[in-house]
Amino acid sequence: MKLEIDNVELNYSGKKILSGIYLKAEKGQITGLLGSNGCGKSSLLKIIFGSLKPKNKLIKINNNPFLKRLYTSKKIKYLPQHPLFPKDLKIRQAFLLFEAEWEMFISAFPEFKKHSEVRFGKLSGGERRLTEIFLVMNSYSEIILLDEPFTHLSPLYIEIITDLLQKEKHQKTIILTDHLYRHVLDLADNLYLIKDRHSHLIKGPTDLEKYNYIAANSF
Repeated sequence: MKLEIDNVELNYSGKKILSGIYLKAEKGQITGLLGSNGCGKSSLLKIIFGSLKPKNKLIKINNNPFLKRLYTSKKIKYLPQHPLFPKDLKIRQAFLLFEAEWEMFISAFPEFKKHSEVRFGKLSGGERRLTEIFLVMNSYSEIILLDEPFTHLSPLYIEIITDLLQKEKHQKTIILTDHLYRHVLDLADNLYLIKDRHSHLIKGPTDLEKYNYIAANSF
């Protein structure tokens, strides 16, 4: 599956946030999205998902315009920065809702076996985030949007999730953004930077230096 979003225009309180944004993501590749805080990364993911209405946008799936909001279909799942599930929802209930495989989860994370009836509000920030990432990634949706997925995760969990993402990308179209930009650089097959309201295709770390996103000689 190929997802394209083009000509995105977003204004907020009379201020232009995004202008002429273009991004392409395809199955078999992880598409990374970078940019400074407040540049509009999260807004762009919400626009793709359909929960934020911009002034203008064009979304195409496999070269065909998609005129409905994507979340109205089963094509897409979105992991926002804020908690995905209510505090009183039990973990096993979330697995049923997302039609995800509990046995696969506890095989990768056996320490969660005892948590099947635990409510999300009782988990630590890292445990909650890990569970949410796994559920979004292992749903039957073909497009996955991940906003700051590594927040609260330990280095070990980041390593495991990174491996899972590399495997899952062959089945799904994945777009992710994170302030831990080195993890994004390591994962991304394609990379975009939002700078001065526009999107820029990044070919390597030197491009990030050129746009003053990272300091010179950071790599």
